[in-house]
Amino acid sequence: QVQLEESGGGLVQTGGSLRLSCAASGRTFSNYAMAWFRQAPGKEREFVASISFSGEYTYFGDSAKYRFTVSRDNTKNTVYLQMNSLNVEDTAVYYCAAGYGSGVERETSEYDYWGQGTQVIVSS
Repeated sequence: QVQLEESGGGLVQTGGSLRLSCAASGRTFSNYAMAWFRQAPGKEREFVASISFSGEYTYFGDSAKYRFTVSRDNTKNTVYLQMNSLNVEDTAVYYCAAGYGSGVERETSEYDYWGQGTQVIVSS
């Protein structure tokens, strides 16, 4: 079992930046691929980014390419999502997830553990 807790969400203006963190506890963090998803009101949960267990490989959804980066610190059991050039379409609850795959997975069903989410609101 892995417990995940996101933090770092909040209110930011268009063009601003935020860094989300996801702290893990429980089983060995470095055994898991990690991902970020987001869900806006009335929409399905959407893949944002993922990272392999070693941190060597990262993957991004179309909405995150060139603006977001994902990283992890296995010594701190934490994964990060750096979000730049935010716009109102980025407003959503952001969730981190852990899974046993390679990190290339983009479907919610491919991840086994989820955090409670952190709200990001981008104002115009």
